[in-house]
Amino acid sequence: MLLKMDMTGAGAGKKHIMTALGREVEVNADYTVDQGWESYTAEEHDRWDRLFARQVALLEGRAAPAFMSGLEKLKLSDGGIPDFRALSERLKALTGWTVVAVPDLVPEDVFFDHLANRRFPAGNFIRPERQLDYLEEPDVFHDVFGHVPMLAHPNFANYMEAYGKGGQRAANLGVLDHLARLYWYTVEFGLVNTDEGLRIYGAGIVSSKGESVFALESPSPNRVHFDLERVMTTDYRIDDYQQTYFVIDGFRELLAATLQDFGPVYERVKAAPTLAIDAVLETDKVYTHGTQEHAARVA
Repeated sequence: MLLKMDMTGAGAGKKHIMTALGREVEVNADYTVDQGWESYTAEEHDRWDRLFARQVALLEGRAAPAFMSGLEKLKLSDGGIPDFRALSERLKALTGWTVVAVPDLVPEDVFFDHLANRRFPAGNFIRPERQLDYLEEPDVFHDVFGHVPMLAHPNFANYMEAYGKGGQRAANLGVLDHLARLYWYTVEFGLVNTDEGLRIYGAGIVSSKGESVFALESPSPNRVHFDLERVMTTDYRIDDYQQTYFVIDGFRELLAATLQDFGPVYERVKAAPTLAIDAVLETDKVYTHGTQEHAARVA
């Protein structure tokens, strides 16, 4: 989920880091940087606009109403890469969150501190043209288009704050791998039941051309109802489409699952075996028992 970066001292609260993409940059103590919005080229703004137009067309009838509403409320269709200063003003007025620029993925403790204080760290670079359809490291399009619209929804915004606070505790208890699975299967790859049917809200899906269709329409993956401990003991893959998606009935369900004492939960999941990515249990509420044909084809 998160990546620690190599760093050396840079004096007065600054650090030099080498990002996963091989860029050496100077960051603040909390790994933030100035977005450098004025430095984006016309080609980079155009790349955002093309990615935005393509994804919005794909997401009509597929994305959760909360996500589509967030796009509109935050004016992400105004053209070009959003300026985080203006974006944060709009978002803060809705749910108290802001967006801070980072050059890459950040260490776990820094990430959790940002979330716990209603700051969402977003990459300040945009993918190159040759990687328009797939990028290993999250860029400004994944982070802002994929994640930020849901932060305009009060229950989801509260869930993300609670997750950040939970992460700080999990780090001390040695259970970050279990908490990472919760993030993966909800924030990144979650599905939600709505009045209009099954919809996408996870950022890893809504920002992906291929997975936006695959997650809802392919017969290949399992679609199973969300259960906190089930999710926290289920393995996941980072190199292809998911083999299992977890479905919530609404964002209150997600928030309620997080606003509990995780101490007993951690004790149980630490003792439980790790479930295979494609596992379907007798206790699962199953929407789709997938064929797993996609996974077999790319194996």
